[in-house]
Amino acid sequence: MWKKFLKWTWRVIRTLALLGLLVFFLPRIIISIYAAFQTFSVEDVAPERVAIVFGAGLRWDGTPTVVLRDRVETAAQLYFDGKVEKLLMSGDNRVIDYNEPEAMRQHAISLGVPDEAIVLDYAGRRTYDTCYRAKAIFGVDSAILVTQKFHMSRALFTCNALGLRAVGVEADNYYYLKRSRLYWNIREQFATVSAFWDVYFKKPVPVLGEPELI
Repeated sequence: MWKKFLKWTWRVIRTLALLGLLVFFLPRIIISIYAAFQTFSVEDVAPERVAIVFGAGLRWDGTPTVVLRDRVETAAQLYFDGKVEKLLMSGDNRVIDYNEPEAMRQHAISLGVPDEAIVLDYAGRRTYDTCYRAKAIFGVDSAILVTQKFHMSRALFTCNALGLRAVGVEADNYYYLKRSRLYWNIREQFATVSAFWDVYFKKPVPVLGEPELI
């Protein structure tokens, strides 16, 4: 009797473990497959009025990280190639001495992008907030998303799930070390599960404000 109980318990544990792994990995597998068909090069992407550039951190001196510079430079190329008219630069500015959008703007201007082509979203604290606010505050119904491959699937999923039709262009102007890419992909695994939870269950409302239609 005791052996049968232990055997049954072990089967239950294995089943629950497999289900847990499925819940953990399946969302990213699904959205990665979807993203593969919605991601294009700068040359091949269809024109849109707006490109959304996601924040990616600042260095100690307040300048963009390499990842963020990559995104801004790719967005600038979209603008120079006539693929977009406006660049919506969305990042974190919760404290006065940390201003991602402004750092993005300064880098874009240094590349030759005119200031009037740049729109700043100071409350894009995370991907969900950026996608939500792009539609709710800036009136964006469709856009090109600019980010790296490791983040693209989550960005595309989130924006489309929130009613903003989006395709992606990968920022790939720089080479990233394998250990960095490994870290980012592990982080994305957890972030993707969180994104599914936010979109389908929690449905949080980010910081909003007065409309600023682009």
